[in-house]
Amino acid sequence: MDPVTLSVMAGALAGIAEEMGVVLVRSSYSSNIKERRDCSTALFDARGRMVAQAEHIPVHLGAMPEAVAAVIDRNPEPGDVFIVNDPFTGGTHLPDITLVSAIAGSDEEVIAYGVTRAHHSDIGGKSSGSMPADSRSIFEEGLIIPPVRLVCRGEPVADVLELVLANVRTPAVRRGDLKAQLAANRVAEIRLNELLDRPDAPPAPIIFDEVISYAERLTRGLLGELPDGVAEAASELEGDGVTDADIPIRVRVEISADQLRVDFAGTSGPVAGNVNCPVPVTRSACFFALRVLAGAGIPANAGAYAPLDVLIPEPSLLAAPRPSAVVAGNVETSQRIADTVLAALAQLVDFLPAQGQGTMNNVIIGGEDWTYYETIGGGQGATGAGPGPSGVHVGMTNTLNTPIEAFELEYPMRVERYELRYGSGGDGRHEGGDGIERSIRVLAPASASLLTDRRRHAPAGMAGGLPGGVGQNLLNGEPVPPKAALSLAAGDVLTVRTPGGGGWGQA
Repeated sequence: MDPVTLSVMAGALAGIAEEMGVVLVRSSYSSNIKERRDCSTALFDARGRMVAQAEHIPVHLGAMPEAVAAVIDRNPEPGDVFIVNDPFTGGTHLPDITLVSAIAGSDEEVIAYGVTRAHHSDIGGKSSGSMPADSRSIFEEGLIIPPVRLVCRGEPVADVLELVLANVRTPAVRRGDLKAQLAANRVAEIRLNELLDRPDAPPAPIIFDEVISYAERLTRGLLGELPDGVAEAASELEGDGVTDADIPIRVRVEISADQLRVDFAGTSGPVAGNVNCPVPVTRSACFFALRVLAGAGIPANAGAYAPLDVLIPEPSLLAAPRPSAVVAGNVETSQRIADTVLAALAQLVDFLPAQGQGTMNNVIIGGEDWTYYETIGGGQGATGAGPGPSGVHVGMTNTLNTPIEAFELEYPMRVERYELRYGSGGDGRHEGGDGIERSIRVLAPASASLLTDRRRHAPAGMAGGLPGGVGQNLLNGEPVPPKAALSLAAGDVLTVRTPGGGGWGQA
């Protein structure tokens, strides 16, 4: 394929994924999707290779290929839409529901898959919001959905939808968000066939092969320009909700010619709490680290990840066996994996940033008929080019905040304080970004879960820069652990102070 056509087709496929995301955000019911944009969209070929993704949530997108592979094993037919959230069959954690649509071409054969993944703020389980801080098995975390047909040859399977809605606390909102995902998947089908119907368009398999090969060539070329070497790094998770003891993560990285190998030998085995990580999430965090290493300008598809080899001991913290609790593995452990891999890579190259806040600061609050979920931003690490930004989402998350106006309109709560934590970024020639302080007063009795990290171990600086400030969780002014299940009375105030980013260079 000539370079002009290749560029046009790569851009067109990326545009389809982006339009899917716009439709999903604008059609959804929950504030978690329409305001925070906690969702992702992508396009896959008939072989299950990602050919285009929107610039959404890294932890969603890197794990999507596993879900598509699980659907392909069920022999999908044109017009089928599968629903899945099982972390041991291609999912991440149970609130992330994935819809995979089989797209037919002009000959009525499956040529591609449109995929959406969205975080639903309740999918059943022992507590509102389906992210209990004290879960011990996946059965406590919500309804487990293996790959099953939500739509069969274009006809909705009403029984499956009814089964899902019967197990959630907010069925009307869940129905609306699932319909928004169906609408976004439908956009993928329409736009892809419009592209292929153009008289100058090559056949779909050729387009997909060329775009994927192009991304692989670029990634291998960039890796080939880096110095070969081996480096190791270690980090820890601050407890698992059962014990407060640190849980070790170990990694060894090797750059050799145009290949990157990541080996997690020495990492902790599975734990009793819910920071266990499914294999797709572990790979997703490594994909993110590779993208940071390679830089911008490379199409985000299966070709960009081809030079990566990930070795994970099984079973382990990073290869959780069924039925381990995993709800925090997707959000907190993924952050620590990415941090640790990047810390090792920073020993081999000199352009990576200092560590960012390294946590998603998950806050889940709910009552009998309402659920609220949010991740709170913090400080990004500084680089040799300048200071780190303040009050942003870092690493494996890429969401927005819930605006106070939408928050107070939809929930029986009030935001009493929302500001930057000035001075929480690490000092240096370039300072790390500052964290955030957010205080919420509940106006009705509720349950709450906190899934956070970096409350004891600060984000590291780089090249002589100082570490960022650690975070802190408070209930009515009293400290609570990084991972905690709480009962709130009307009038209680929950405060989350997020970490700052590390500084770069000596001040």
